[in-house]
Amino acid sequence: MMKRQILSVLLVTSLLFIAGVAFGHEDCQTQPKCKYCGMDREKFDFSRMLVEYDDGTMLGTCSIHCLAVDLALNIDKTPRSIQVGDYNTKTLIDAEKAFWVVGGNKPGVMTKQAKWAFEKKEDAEKYIQENGGSLASFDDAMKATYEGMYADTKMIREKRKAMKMQGAGHK
Repeated sequence: MMKRQILSVLLVTSLLFIAGVAFGHEDCQTQPKCKYCGMDREKFDFSRMLVEYDDGTMLGTCSIHCLAVDLALNIDKTPRSIQVGDYNTKTLIDAEKAFWVVGGNKPGVMTKQAKWAFEKKEDAEKYIQENGGSLASFDDAMKATYEGMYADTKMIREKRKAMKMQGAGHK
């Protein structure tokens, strides 16, 4: 009976891994949590990022905000490639070739000012028509990320403090 349960668990785990690979989320299997904030990268597959440095190291983050933190901390490492989850398809695409939307009426991930990537320009334009924001390049999105870093970090700290107080029973 115990062998059957173990085999069942192994089978389910294997199928979940294969499903993740089949849907293009291999990076979420190897790097499930964001190093900087601890967020689940699979849950944020539409904003996740993956950087590979020239020394062969890789890091997956939940957002462009956390990627910016890593790029700043690793100033002496050169990114070989930077990928981002397409907002619609959730598959990883080249962040530098993506069509970015900065701003709009939807809240961002780890930021007050949203930054979303799209593989197709028409998808970015459709998003802008429906939600606002402006079309941007990767450099524009990174610049906006760094410019908002202080306010975003302050916002994150305040949210976490409030969550801790709620968890401790303070109202």
